[in-house]
Amino acid sequence: MPQQSKTPVWTVASAKAHLSEVMERAHQEPQTITRNGKPSVVIVSVEEWSRKSTRKGNLAEFLLSSPLRGSDIQTDREHDQPRDVIL
Repeated sequence: MPQQSKTPVWTVASAKAHLSEVMERAHQEPQTITRNGKPSVVIVSVEEWSRKSTRKGNLAEFLLSSPLRGSDIQTDREHDQPRDVIL
């Protein structure tokens, strides 16, 4: 049985003993499994995983929608000479 907390927490042994229940509850909310008292993995439904892992847009769209776009931030570049590389 999971400990009472905001997100249900199971030990590895408890999760193994109640795997069907862990899976069923994961359809409602993420289930955390701990190992040696520390959070180790989170079990989520396929729907939740798909929603979180689906790409939303591309890099160009991300950069164009940046709140810093048009802010006229000035950056200085160093104009050092390149390093000598011995091949």
